[in-house]
Amino acid sequence: MRGTVAIVAMLLVFACGQGVSSAPATDDQALTLRLGYFPNLTHAPALAGLKKGFFANALGSTVKIETHTFNAGGDAVTAMLSNSIDATFVGPSPTTNAFVQSHGQAIRVVAGATSGGALLVVKPSITSVQDLKGKKIADPQLGATQDVALRWFLKSNGFATDTAGGGAVSVLPQDNSLTLTAFRQGQIDGAWVPEPWASRLVIEGGGKVLADERDLWPQGKFVTTNLVVGTDFLQAHPKRIAALLEGLYQAVAYLNANAEGAQSLTNDAVGEITGKKLAAGVVSAAWPHLAFTLDPLPATLKASADHAHAVGLLASVDLKGIYDLRLLNQVLASHNQPAVQGL
Repeated sequence: MRGTVAIVAMLLVFACGQGVSSAPATDDQALTLRLGYFPNLTHAPALAGLKKGFFANALGSTVKIETHTFNAGGDAVTAMLSNSIDATFVGPSPTTNAFVQSHGQAIRVVAGATSGGALLVVKPSITSVQDLKGKKIADPQLGATQDVALRWFLKSNGFATDTAGGGAVSVLPQDNSLTLTAFRQGQIDGAWVPEPWASRLVIEGGGKVLADERDLWPQGKFVTTNLVVGTDFLQAHPKRIAALLEGLYQAVAYLNANAEGAQSLTNDAVGEITGKKLAAGVVSAAWPHLAFTLDPLPATLKASADHAHAVGLLASVDLKGIYDLRLLNQVLASHNQPAVQGL
């Protein structure tokens, strides 16, 4: 009942707000919303929003949600730029790349979702950062969020890398499932990966954490996952995006208030997508590394873009206009929550 009251209150706010009052008439017609996300714990708000029905309930019966899952952000933004999906949960580096590739036109960040949940896991024999010299370290995808974070971390510690796997430390972008196998077989010495893969490398691969990315950011906060929407879709369907954001609000609230149940539900969702649930203890080990928040933490996205530029993966870029948080702030206002800011 409280959720229904909140949605009604939100719609009353929208009736007087900027984004929805001028919504096209077509925004009331039947619609398929094509939504991307990853089967990772860093995408728990998406997993909970879908599995608990928060998105579907907020969007209503006239909207069909068509889901698309990805291994890494580069694939997700390629789908966005080719108009194969309308919205996706994705990390900061692919978000910035999509914005740059489209000359600031194709996408907008409309909300945050997750902070934290990325770690460098290595063989037990590696006891310090300097021991990484000459080693092979994997991450999910060239130019993706963890790839940038790893290369910046190595550069900050005096190690050169290149996109061909050379340099003082060899960086090997690859699918996360391949990384776990390669680590077990001794083909790589470690990996900078998101949860649950970091905890899987520890629990199933016998690795140890050398660096928790939270320790590299002020107050331990940095954006791992945002909700990004195609600009054209956002302009054509503001009411539907507002409803999606209401569902995201409910999902984040659920995750933060029900840790035990949320872990079980998220593991069930991962199992349905991948065909296998996570091993016992992986989710509970990974969960404390994550924080769920609608704040997109824009300063950390800007810093991530600066890091990508510093390691040669991104030209210097002006990110003005990448955020459109008006609808999110209307949702937050309907729940008596403070507004969030963009750049």
